[in-house]
Amino acid sequence: MAKENYRKINKSRAIRRLVIWYKRNAAVTSIVDSAANSAATASNVAENVVSSAGSVVSTASSVAGNVVSSAGSLAKNTLQPLVFDPLKRLQTSENSNIKDPITTGQRVWIAVDGMGGDHAPGPILEGCLDAIQRFPINIKFVGQIEKINEASKKIGLYELMEKEIQNSRFELIASGAPISMNEEATAVRKKKEASINVAMNLVKNNEAQAVYSAGNSGALMASAIFRIGRLKGIDRPAIGALFPTRDQSRPVLVLDVGANTDCKPNYLLQFALLGNIYAKDVLQIDSPKIGLLNIGEEDCKGNELSLQTFKLLSKEKDLNFLGNCEGRDVLSGEFDVVVCDGFTGNVLLKFLESVGGVLLDILKSELPRGRRGKVGSAFLKSNLMRIKKRLDHAEHGGALLLGVNGICVIGHGSSKSLSVVSALRLAHSAVHHDVMEHLIQLQKLPVLNS
Repeated sequence: MAKENYRKINKSRAIRRLVIWYKRNAAVTSIVDSAANSAATASNVAENVVSSAGSVVSTASSVAGNVVSSAGSLAKNTLQPLVFDPLKRLQTSENSNIKDPITTGQRVWIAVDGMGGDHAPGPILEGCLDAIQRFPINIKFVGQIEKINEASKKIGLYELMEKEIQNSRFELIASGAPISMNEEATAVRKKKEASINVAMNLVKNNEAQAVYSAGNSGALMASAIFRIGRLKGIDRPAIGALFPTRDQSRPVLVLDVGANTDCKPNYLLQFALLGNIYAKDVLQIDSPKIGLLNIGEEDCKGNELSLQTFKLLSKEKDLNFLGNCEGRDVLSGEFDVVVCDGFTGNVLLKFLESVGGVLLDILKSELPRGRRGKVGSAFLKSNLMRIKKRLDHAEHGGALLLGVNGICVIGHGSSKSLSVVSALRLAHSAVHHDVMEHLIQLQKLPVLNS
């Protein structure tokens, strides 16, 4: 206790010293800004004056501009540490921009629906090539080859893609036209050569250990059921999404978040059993705490679905069921798995996606303007970056489709490269922790065979 108080006193003194230091050296910040602004102005003047003299003198303009710009950059780089170096002493956390380390182990083949999503195939390809560098995975990229090549050249990734193909870490698989976002899920039966069907067949034929798509989620679910099938005893697969909580190291799994809008009590019991396995394997929680999303904590609260589901969950000995979970408790960290019907879960998911952006906008608008705002932002920059990372849905860019006989990861329709990287990390983690092996063992439970 004494040590903690001593640390608090020292930190408080350090902050006071820093504020005093800044007031005494306020002129330094003005010099930094003035140097940068003067350099930019001088560069523009040099270019405008000299460029009018002709093509020969234009070269001199470029040189002059570069020299002056370099001088400005040199001034800023020389003076900037004087202003910001003291801040580093107070920042004890890691830099949020550090990339994920590549873990060791055998590389996993993942089939990717390259044509699925609002922005495909460019951002999907970019995310895949990035993920290959980060994680021990290989990619079978499924789509229309001409469009993929065209997109890769447009975003400057064609050479990198060819290099990864030569390294046998990336493979292009041809497919037909994709299933658009506004098509019915039953379109998977008509468009047999659609990219999602071809990708799912790779898992079915053991050519890939997982599949990822940011396309039509209904089509992915239908394709999974038709091609790799459901697990025995599971009536309806569920989409499980990870939500952030107060404890950064312990997210909460919410399911279902969109696969089944109308549910029966036994469906929710099955969701709880699936989520329990996932929390044990991937989240590494020995005894996951299960909650049923409801409008109150009391046993008697809720609609008929909630009341009947509560009874089933209470009787299940294989679950650590803690009771009802109110909406305000979802992100509290008190539960590891929260069960609900797909309609409620999807509303909850979409609401959470908006919270991060709104919160950051509010913080930005409340920061003071001018020099005080710049210094204040410098104090808070690393903290704001960590907040953004924790709340940004792109950092949790994938959700597992649990209940089918294979690892399927569903991405948001608007997914870009960061979301793709996050989703592929999730796919690799599920394979690495043998989630499917344990889900198959789940089929032996009496409750799923009754």
